[in-house]
Amino acid sequence: MSALDTTRSYETPEGILLEIKIAGPVVRACAWAIDAGIRSGLYIALAIGLSMFGGVGFAAMLIGFFLVEWFYPAVFEALKGATPGKKAMGIWVIHDNGTPLTWSGSLIRNLLRAVDIFPLAYGFGLLSMLANPDFKRLGDLAAGTLVAYRDPPPGLPALPQGAPVAPPPELSLEDQRVLVAFGERSGSLTQPRAEELADILADLTGKQGAEAVRQLHGYANWLARGR
Repeated sequence: MSALDTTRSYETPEGILLEIKIAGPVVRACAWAIDAGIRSGLYIALAIGLSMFGGVGFAAMLIGFFLVEWFYPAVFEALKGATPGKKAMGIWVIHDNGTPLTWSGSLIRNLLRAVDIFPLAYGFGLLSMLANPDFKRLGDLAAGTLVAYRDPPPGLPALPQGAPVAPPPELSLEDQRVLVAFGERSGSLTQPRAEELADILADLTGKQGAEAVRQLHGYANWLARGR
């Protein structure tokens, strides 16, 4: 089963364990198709916009085609870690050790597409990916890069449903943070544990048990909404 697992683990010098899920050929092909559609639109725009300038326009069009073909992916990956196609598919390019892609790595992996595309339809690149446990094409091997799934940014914890209740005005900023944190954590607490914690603040709420929990939830909703 370990041979079929596409998750790789790396430990940073600070002792932090990183887990990276490698992207395979299918999702990368889908990302390439999206980017190819975008590049085609840019080619058409350049052709239409420069066709009226005769020979000079034709020369400028060829230069534009070259820049779009070779630097469209390199610039996006160096600046954002992913082209629009990769971003749409939830993948990005990183170095082997999990660090963000640099300009040199991006240029190397993308300029070597000139080799990967041979003999037809990225034949060498596909063979390289199928022969490599990390699905690396030749450009990735030369640049020391990986194409991996990007974890979505964590969402904000949801507060419990309930009517906002104005807390006592003498609360400090730290006290307000504690109330909001209690509301955000309530979903992971059992009812007895939530009531136990709420009873500690009985002097603040003037209530006990489930009533105290609801009162604190009301305070948290009020504070979170900036009332």
